[in-house]
Amino acid sequence: MELISEKFARSILKPRAQNANKGNFGRLLCICGSYGMAGAAVLCGGGALRCGTGLVDMAVPESIYPIVASRLLEPIYTVYQKNDFSPVESTLKRATACVMGCGFSTAYPDRVRNILKHCQVPLVLDADGLNCIAEEADTILPSLEMPLVLTPHPGEMARLTGETVLEVQKNRAELASCCAEKWHAVVVLKGAGTIVASPRGQVLQNPTGNPGMAKGGSGDLLSGMIGAFLAQGADPFMAASAGVYFHGLAGDFAAKKFSQTAVLPHDLLKELPGIFL
Repeated sequence: MELISEKFARSILKPRAQNANKGNFGRLLCICGSYGMAGAAVLCGGGALRCGTGLVDMAVPESIYPIVASRLLEPIYTVYQKNDFSPVESTLKRATACVMGCGFSTAYPDRVRNILKHCQVPLVLDADGLNCIAEEADTILPSLEMPLVLTPHPGEMARLTGETVLEVQKNRAELASCCAEKWHAVVVLKGAGTIVASPRGQVLQNPTGNPGMAKGGSGDLLSGMIGAFLAQGADPFMAASAGVYFHGLAGDFAAKKFSQTAVLPHDLLKELPGIFL
């Protein structure tokens, strides 16, 4: 196992042609948020925007649309009703990558399964997207054909594997690598020294980040960042590795300004522009 190097992470940042347009930098669909969880959608979308996506499409329920749209002005919005998810399924056909699960709620597991069934573009599955299929992960995940990045924290990994959180934490690299091979997906096992494992046996550990990032919302931001790189055409393992590296680096910069005690996930967003200079 090796550490993610700054050189490796920065290799994902390509010069932009002078005659480029938004179509050259992908269209990311973020299926995130639910009543009471608007912040997850805001952080995911913010991360996607700051990492260079040409067009971010936020798919949110009507109940939180005013909140999310007032915080994120740049995306377009696919707003769906409580009993009608079909607009999201139509929008998925136009995306070059997708993020699903941040603050989504576990009340509609059929919607997660439906997206998994019809998605043909690279997909980041996080949070409630993982929780909705946890009991059937070994059946559902290996059957999927799209490039897939899974971003569980230790608790979600425990639910996916049937292990305890303690067991997950004792064998982080080995477990992530085993699951990546079994599920045919890139696995990002979050936490101190986040592990990124590919189904081909590659395993990297992230050297950036600090305990101040251990706050609700940090993972939502990370999912948007990884999704942004996928939408722009990056290899899933590269997108995940660069995403966790820059995410941790933003956390380190923010902690120096605000302290590990006071730093918040949205503070990381403010640091991303300086990181990419």
